[in-house]
Amino acid sequence: MVKRLDESFGRMFDAVESLGLTDDTIVLFSSDHGNHFKTRNAEYKRSCHDASIRVPTALTGPGFEGGGRLKKLVSLVDLPPTLLDAAGIDVPETMEGQSILPLLQNSKAAWPEEVFVQISESHTGRAVRTERWKYSVRCPDLDEAGKPISQPTADSYIDDCLYDLKADPWELTNLVGFTSHAEVVRVMRERLTRRMVAIGELEPTFVDAPPAPPYEHVVKPFEAYA
Repeated sequence: MVKRLDESFGRMFDAVESLGLTDDTIVLFSSDHGNHFKTRNAEYKRSCHDASIRVPTALTGPGFEGGGRLKKLVSLVDLPPTLLDAAGIDVPETMEGQSILPLLQNSKAAWPEEVFVQISESHTGRAVRTERWKYSVRCPDLDEAGKPISQPTADSYIDDCLYDLKADPWELTNLVGFTSHAEVVRVMRERLTRRMVAIGELEPTFVDAPPAPPYEHVVKPFEAYA
């Protein structure tokens, strides 16, 4: 698939160049979600984990010729204002997200310290991710068949996941429920609430997850992952 994608990109760029549009064309490649191949739940993509929420994204064209990788927490909502900005079009104040062009021009430009994630269909959930921490919640309501109810939003959420991405980049150990990380949950919950309210959701109530078992009963020995 990577080879086919590379070949297709090459054909597209050849066409742009042959038409003399290289200096007037911005090409954006992205996706709407990742794919965890049923390793996190019963389907492929609807979870808070990086395998689901990290998407391939590449920009090239005027304003994007420098190459390299942008190591900031950029969200899909930042892409439309980025394209408008690059095309010299004013970004409406009501538009979510912000242009990444200032980051390309100055790596120390002010930028949000987290990204906000909405999860739907498989369950109703919300998550917030910083460079180090990932915190997610889910609506505990179930239908008559005992399955999660899919709805746009919820009045109450229960703690679902907390990952220390610095110590556990593969998100193997869920720290929700550990008293040692209760303060982290409190801070991340405040971050999540601010983001939810900012997009027009009502401030929900949160339910603490049940206390976690002793840490040594949760962490598997390294050989278990081999």
